[in-house]
Amino acid sequence: MTAISTMKPLAEPRTSEAIRIRPATGSDLAELTRIDEEVSGVAKRKYWTHLLASGGGRSRYVLVAEEQNQIQGFIVGEIRAWEFGEPPCGWVFAIEVRPKTRLQGIGTDLFSALCDRFRRAGVTKVRTIMARDNHLVLSFFRSQGMMAGPFIELEMALDRNG
Repeated sequence: MTAISTMKPLAEPRTSEAIRIRPATGSDLAELTRIDEEVSGVAKRKYWTHLLASGGGRSRYVLVAEEQNQIQGFIVGEIRAWEFGEPPCGWVFAIEVRPKTRLQGIGTDLFSALCDRFRRAGVTKVRTIMARDNHLVLSFFRSQGMMAGPFIELEMALDRNG
């Protein structure tokens, strides 16, 4: 049996010329925090304050997608070297787009801009990690051409008492 969707699109398609990708600045703190809380459900002002204040030099990128002077999304990435015995690699730590402006190519524009910065820095691979059940983000990254990499994540809970 096939289900027929009666949902309306989240927003009208836009042209990529309407979006400007730029580095985040300290004045973006409130908006980044607001978007992150809207998408993740968790307020992390201290995290964003630290991230924007620490800079990261030429190896960390915090980019925003701005449309008509309003931030619609962001991406955070960093070049990390020699972890797991691998040469320098670009890592995507976060990407979020306002739910009402999804499916308009904003995430793709952000990802592309970050990958361009990685390429200019001499990086030849980009990686990310996400929750296995985060189907929305997994689908997005697969649509960008990403696939399972050579590593397996392992974890263990730490007992606070010991």
